[in-house]
Amino acid sequence: MHRARPVCQRHRALIPSAPNLAALAITPDEFARRRRQLMQMAGEDAVLLVAAAPERMRNADAAWPYRQDSDFHYLAGFPEADAVLALLPGRKHGEAVLFCRERDPVRERWHGQAIGTEQAVAGYGMDDAFPIDDIDDILPGMIEGRGRVYCHFGREPEFDAHLLSWMRKLRQLRGGGVVPKEFVALGHLLHDLRLYKSRAELKLMRASAAIAVDAHLAALRVATPGRLEYEVEAELLRVMRSSGAVPAFAPIIAGGPNACVMHYQSHRASLRDGDLLLIDAGAELDCYASDISRTFPLNGRYSREQRALYEVVLAAQLAAIDEVRPGRPFGGAHTAAVRVLTEGLCQLGLLKGDADTAIAEGSYQRFFPAKTGHWLGLDVHDVGDYRVGGESRLLEPDMVLTVEPGLYVAPDDRTVAERWRGIGIRIEDDVAVTRDGNEVLTAAMPKEAEAIEALLAARQGRS
Repeated sequence: MHRARPVCQRHRALIPSAPNLAALAITPDEFARRRRQLMQMAGEDAVLLVAAAPERMRNADAAWPYRQDSDFHYLAGFPEADAVLALLPGRKHGEAVLFCRERDPVRERWHGQAIGTEQAVAGYGMDDAFPIDDIDDILPGMIEGRGRVYCHFGREPEFDAHLLSWMRKLRQLRGGGVVPKEFVALGHLLHDLRLYKSRAELKLMRASAAIAVDAHLAALRVATPGRLEYEVEAELLRVMRSSGAVPAFAPIIAGGPNACVMHYQSHRASLRDGDLLLIDAGAELDCYASDISRTFPLNGRYSREQRALYEVVLAAQLAAIDEVRPGRPFGGAHTAAVRVLTEGLCQLGLLKGDADTAIAEGSYQRFFPAKTGHWLGLDVHDVGDYRVGGESRLLEPDMVLTVEPGLYVAPDDRTVAERWRGIGIRIEDDVAVTRDGNEVLTAAMPKEAEAIEALLAARQGRS
C-alpha cells in the first residue's frame, strides 16, 4: 500500500528548516550491534579489516570534500580519514579496535580538531584505540593466529600494500608467525547486512527524502523559460545545503532533448518555452541518500504528445511500485514497468505491432534502455545482490529501492513522427518494503500531471 502524504505543497516554506541531526543520529550502540553481528557471521578465527576512505585531491593541494567510505561508516560511524577498523572476534582485550590520528596541535591549527584515540573509545564505542602511526607495529600481532582475513582487497592500492607488508612481517617473526591462510571478500558478509535498514536508518532516509522534496519544489519554482540549467541546479544545491545535507550525486538538470541523455551533466543549456525539464537529484544526510526524478513543462502545460508519454510513464511507475512488497521478486517492478511502457508505446504508434512481440524482441529498449530501479541506502546505488541462486532476489521488509521507469525519444529518431522527437521523461521515487506492502518515502513530491500543472500555475501567479 502507498502511505502518501498530501499532494498540496503550497504550505511549505521556501527555505526548509534544517533537521535535528542529533535526534536523527545513529547511536553508538547500533554501530556496536552491527560489528557484533558481522563478527558472529565471520567466526572466531577471523579478523576483519576495514579502512577509512582516503582524502582525495582535486588539484594541487586542494582536496575534494571528504566523504567517508560507506562500509567503514556503517561499522564505525567515525568521520575521519587515516583510520583502520580491526574487528577481532573473541579477543580478550576488546574486539573492536580503531587505529586513527592522534591529537596534534600543529596539524589541528590548519585542519581543525581531530577526534583522537581517547574519544574514539569514549564517544564512538570502540573497545580500544591506537595511533594510526603505530599500526605497523601493533596490528600484525593482532592478526597472528587468525585463520582468515576479511577485507576489501583490491579497492585501495595503498591499503593493499600495507596489508601485504603486515603479512610479510608476520612471516619474519622469530619462530615464524602463524599467517592467515585465506583472504575473503568482506562484501560477501557485510553487504547483505547493509541491505536491511534499521529503524534509525529509515528515519534518516525519510529525512533525506524530505530535504530532496524541498529541493525539487524550490527548483520547480525557478525553472522558467529563458533561465539556464545551472541556475536550477544552484537552487537545488542551496536548499540541500541550507538543510544540512549535501547532494547524494551530481544532479541531472536536463532541458528539452538533453533529457534523452541518460546521465546528462553539462547544465549549460538555456531552458526553452515548450520543452520539458527533467530533474534527477537526491540529498545525502549523514551519509544516507535519497533519489528523486520528476519531469515537468517549463511553460506550465504539457503538450499533447508530452502528456501522452508522461501518462504512460506514470502508469508504468505506479504498476512497478505495486510490485514492491514482501515476497515479490526485485525484478518484478521492472517487468511490470516494461509491460505498461511497451503497451503504451504500441498504442501511441511509436512501436509497431503488439506488446508481446516488442517485449520478446526487446524493441522497446530503443525508448527505455535502463532498468527500473536499484537498491538505496548509504550509497545511491546501494550494495546488495539483485539475484540469489540465479533467480531475482525476493523482497523483504526494510529493504529500500528506487522505482524509476522512463521513456526517451531521441531527437534524431526518424522512425517516429517529428512531434515525438526529443521528449525525455523519467519519474522516480524511493520505496521501502514494509511488512504489509510498501512506503513511498518521496510521496510528498507531486507527480500526477494535474498536480504538477497546478504547482506551476501557482508559481506564475495563476489560479
